[in-house]
Amino acid sequence: MSPVMMKKASKPLSLTFIIVAIAAFLAAPVLAEPEEDDELARAQAQMNAEVLSKPFLAEKPEEVDKYIKSMLEQNIKPEEYKGRYWRKGYTCRDLLRYNWTEYRNCQYYYRYHGRYYY
Repeated sequence: MSPVMMKKASKPLSLTFIIVAIAAFLAAPVLAEPEEDDELARAQAQMNAEVLSKPFLAEKPEEVDKYIKSMLEQNIKPEEYKGRYWRKGYTCRDLLRYNWTEYRNCQYYYRYHGRYYY
């Protein structure tokens, strides 16, 4: 075969190879899908279990207002924060993820002093 004929013969072969390679590349995710679905389902189930294992703490503004009103009527000064969750830059809402009572006390402290804990 002459070099010109070999060049012409290699074009269809390389084009065929590219088409086969693309088809294999596109088919690979389809073949792996059931395993990925199972893995995603397990991960989702684990995440759901973790979320549901933690208590849900709602703000309950009516209860907080009632508590603050009763404490103000009794003229009780709010205490400084003694818990372990307060960080610089936090607001009372940040405490809600840990403990509703700390959130409520923080709201009272803020309303009484006009500032957050130090």
